[in-house]
Amino acid sequence: MPAHRSNNADSIRVGTAGWSYADWNGTLYPKPMPRGVDRLAYLAEYFDVVEVNSTFYRPATKAVVEGWISKTEDAPDFRFTIKLWKRFTHERDEAWTKGDEREVCVALDRLQQAGKLGAVLVQFPWSFKRTEEDRAWLADIVSAFSQYPLVVEIRHESWNVPEFYESLAEGGIGFVNIDQPLFKKSIKPSAKVTSAVGYIRVHGRNYKEWFRKEANVQERYDYLYTPEQLKPWVQRAESIAEQAKETYVITNNHSLGKAGVNALQMKSMLAHKKVSAPLTLVSTYSGELGGFVQAS
Repeated sequence: MPAHRSNNADSIRVGTAGWSYADWNGTLYPKPMPRGVDRLAYLAEYFDVVEVNSTFYRPATKAVVEGWISKTEDAPDFRFTIKLWKRFTHERDEAWTKGDEREVCVALDRLQQAGKLGAVLVQFPWSFKRTEEDRAWLADIVSAFSQYPLVVEIRHESWNVPEFYESLAEGGIGFVNIDQPLFKKSIKPSAKVTSAVGYIRVHGRNYKEWFRKEANVQERYDYLYTPEQLKPWVQRAESIAEQAKETYVITNNHSLGKAGVNALQMKSMLAHKKVSAPLTLVSTYSGELGGFVQAS
C-alpha cells in the first residue's frame, strides 16, 4: 500500500455525475422508492460527492440549493461539484452579461458558505481549441469566477502544451483529467495537478455513439468499465492525491446506473476494502460488484 494513503485517502471523494435519471429507478434506486426517501439523500449514504449536471442547462436557485444542503446534512463530508452553465462554455457566439454571472453566483455562493462546494467544473466541448480567441474566452471565465475553486475540462489535444498547464497553476485553476473515446486530436488520459483541487472524470469509451449526431445522452454514455480498465485511474487518483488538497473522481457513464457500479468499484480499490452499496444496484450488477461491495 502506498505510504501516502494513510494521509491522503480521506481526501479522495468518489461519486457520480448527476443523480436524477429515470433509468436509475429499479437499477440503482429501489422501485418504488420507500415513502419519504429522497434520492439525493439516498445517494449521499454511499458516495462522497455528486457532480451537478442540471446547472449546465440553467443556474440553480437559492431555494434549490437550500434543498441540496438540507438533504445531505447527515453527510457533513459530502460535497457538490457544480457544472458551469453552458452559456459560458458552449454558447460562445456573443459575450455573456453581468446578469448571467450574478445568476450563477447565487448557487455557488450559498454552497461555498455552507462548506459544500468542492469545485466548479468549466467543461468545454471538443470544438474548443487553443486559439487566441478561445484562450481569451477562458481567461474571461477565470476572471469572472475566480472566487471559486475552478477546474477546467478541455477535450482537444491542442491544449496539451506546457504553457497551458503553467497558466492554470499560476491562476490556481485545476485541470480535469478525463477518460473518453480517443479519436484524432482528443486529449489523452493524464494525472495532472495544477491547483489544490485534483479532478478526474471518466466518460466511458462508447466509440460507436460518442460523435454520432443522432445519439442521445443515454446512448453516448452507455458504457461499463471493467475493473482492469479502472485500475490505471485508481493509480492516477492516488498520484493526484499526493499533490492536491482534495481530489474528486467522477463517473459520467450514467446509463442504467453504470456510473454507480464503477464509482463503487473505484471507491473500494482506493480504500482497499469492500464498501457499502445500494441493495438494488448490487442485485442489478451482482457479478460486477460482488468482490467490491457489501449491500446495505
